[in-house]
Amino acid sequence: MNLQLLCKRTEFACVGRLPQSSRTLGRSAGGERGRDRREVWWWGACALAALGLALFTSLVPHRTWGLLAATGYGCAAVAVALRARRRRTPRAPAGTARLPAVIAVAGAVVAPLVLLILTGRGQLEVAVVERAGELLLNSGSPYLSAPATVADYNPYLPGMAAFGLPRAMFGDGPLTDARWWMAATFLLSIGGAVTVLCRGRGRADEPDGRSRRAPACGRDGVPVLLWLAACPLVALPLAVGGIDLPVIGLMCWALAMAGRGKAVGAGLLLGAAAALKWTAWPAVPVVVALMAARYGRRKALSCGAATVVTVTAAVVPFLLTAPGAFAENVLAFPLGLATTASPAESPLPGRLLAAYVPGGALVAMVLLSIAALGVAASLLIRPPRTVHAAADRLALGLALAMALMPATRFGYLVYPLVLWAWPRLTAQATAGSPTVAPGRVPQLPCGRRPLTQPSPGEPVRDADHAEAKQAAPEASPVHPDSGRVDPGRGQPSTGSGWQGTPSRKEAAP
Repeated sequence: MNLQLLCKRTEFACVGRLPQSSRTLGRSAGGERGRDRREVWWWGACALAALGLALFTSLVPHRTWGLLAATGYGCAAVAVALRARRRRTPRAPAGTARLPAVIAVAGAVVAPLVLLILTGRGQLEVAVVERAGELLLNSGSPYLSAPATVADYNPYLPGMAAFGLPRAMFGDGPLTDARWWMAATFLLSIGGAVTVLCRGRGRADEPDGRSRRAPACGRDGVPVLLWLAACPLVALPLAVGGIDLPVIGLMCWALAMAGRGKAVGAGLLLGAAAALKWTAWPAVPVVVALMAARYGRRKALSCGAATVVTVTAAVVPFLLTAPGAFAENVLAFPLGLATTASPAESPLPGRLLAAYVPGGALVAMVLLSIAALGVAASLLIRPPRTVHAAADRLALGLALAMALMPATRFGYLVYPLVLWAWPRLTAQATAGSPTVAPGRVPQLPCGRRPLTQPSPGEPVRDADHAEAKQAAPEASPVHPDSGRVDPGRGQPSTGSGWQGTPSRKEAAP
């Protein structure tokens, strides 16, 4: 009798909650339609941007990328529209959530990258890096002593020449192109950053250091990589030759390691990024400030020491052996002080000041210095205590630097974009991961584990009896409105009959 009463009350309680569940499902369906609509607009805007670049650019690699990427983004928009339409059809299979991003990556990254490598086309930066690797292997220095044209300059730090070593060692070939290795470094670094941030989320996102159960990463990094790689500002340099992407990836990985308190690991990764290009140097004070705010000065000093040792070992030998060539290539050329002007002439504020205002280059440098001092002061007054805050602070500093430099280009905006996006995409992917383990029975809307309901004429199994008896101690065998004492709790019944379940009147539909 008690078992039957328990099952009936469970059924009544769950039925009483069904209208609220229906409203929740309705809101969920409306949210899915809204997300599909926004995603269609996003892929459509990406397709228009890529097509516009293909129509107006004079660079052959960029035109090739624009045409192929516009096709990929357009197919991704169609895939989202078809997925939304299938959801309205009863019993129709819904497309996977990652399929549009996969199509976009295939059209905007994989197809143009393979085509450009096979045809031997790419940005000038690819040839510069590959020549630097050949010079490093043959002469011991990645710099020419007397550069005469833009193609002769190597404005990168010595570590960047490592991406040109495969071609210098194994000759020309599709697999020795520097773009493969730069793209692999970027994707592996972002994957490592997502994994570290996901596994240590309890410690990395709480300033008080209290750890909670870390969410299972598993495949959560896959959508982050897909969305980042599909973004036009990332897909274009991946295909035509983005020397900034490995720097950004290592910076993100260093931030994630710093958030978990791995001082030496964060310092080594940050030193590796700083040995590639000077644009990684603003990340050093941000990471050190994060370490000091969360884990104390000792770990901050360890992180800074590891960074300094790594950069010194990679840069100082070339600075001492060829100081003139180093200064001409790495310092004078990016600042616009060399005999040959830098081709970085995007119409950003710093460039406009230098080109159209008398003494504008000096004014731009003064503004750049003021911005740097402001960011440094913010690190001292209010240091970042989470990875998100540190990434945002670094993104803001780099955005100001890219906008105020006398010689700059729009492609540098990929730095603040990736730094701002990757922790948010990681948090979204982690929050969207299922919390019910495989093989577990999900909870009903009423908050109870569902009991097996045999069909009419079907005998009740022993397992059902055992499961119901196991849950029976939670039930009160008295009438819901009797007010008798619950022997298990020693207090009068509140009229609910079953602890955690509404009364019969409340549960009525």
